[in-house]
Amino acid sequence: MREFQKTEGSELGEMNNFQFSEKTIRQAFIRKVYAILLLQLLVTCSISALMTFHEDIKLFMHTSPHQIIVIVCAIIAFVLVIVLTCCNSVCRKHPTNLIFLIIFTLAESVVVGFICSLYDPKKVLLAAGITAAICLCLTIFAFQTKFDFTGFGPYLFIFLIALVILGFVVPFFRSEWLVTLVSAGGAVLFSFYIIYDTQLMLGGDHKYSISPEEHIFASLSLYLDIINLFLYILRLLR
Repeated sequence: MREFQKTEGSELGEMNNFQFSEKTIRQAFIRKVYAILLLQLLVTCSISALMTFHEDIKLFMHTSPHQIIVIVCAIIAFVLVIVLTCCNSVCRKHPTNLIFLIIFTLAESVVVGFICSLYDPKKVLLAAGITAAICLCLTIFAFQTKFDFTGFGPYLFIFLIALVILGFVVPFFRSEWLVTLVSAGGAVLFSFYIIYDTQLMLGGDHKYSISPEEHIFASLSLYLDIINLFLYILRLLR
């Protein structure tokens, strides 16, 4: 499993030139993460738009023989998330990490696109707009706030486990209010995850941080936060 390093720079009192160098490296790391994240989101938006608004592609994906493509993509995405999250050597090894991230993004985009094609296109656009606005506000908040969210990892993980269990239970009850409750809980959880992962990336005075070598993992984490937030909001708008 991945471990986050404790940020101790301010306590050790390093020299100014070292602090400047560390800040420069961290800024370059943040720019790299957001560049990768932007490309991931552009790919996902493009594929999702094609599968949602192009009737021929939508019809093709919804016919029984071709739905196996979505299932295969979901399996590929799940396996690659486990590999990139749990195997530090793979996540840091270039270009293997980049190749795996590209494959994961394409596979996940097909799955997201298929889910979007099940909804009214207007609701998909509305969910995308709401997600973009929330992400922008939360990112600005994470950059500006002095409150440290990086110590909340275990609590968020417990909330995530509870949400996953509820997700398996909901289909058996077929309750609208329960679906709404889980969807709202998921949206809240991944909103907090956006703040948490953003502060891990920032480093500095925060208790925990991600190493600048972990740009693939950082972009993957934020991408999953945003995609899950979008899907839960879309589910609320059903």
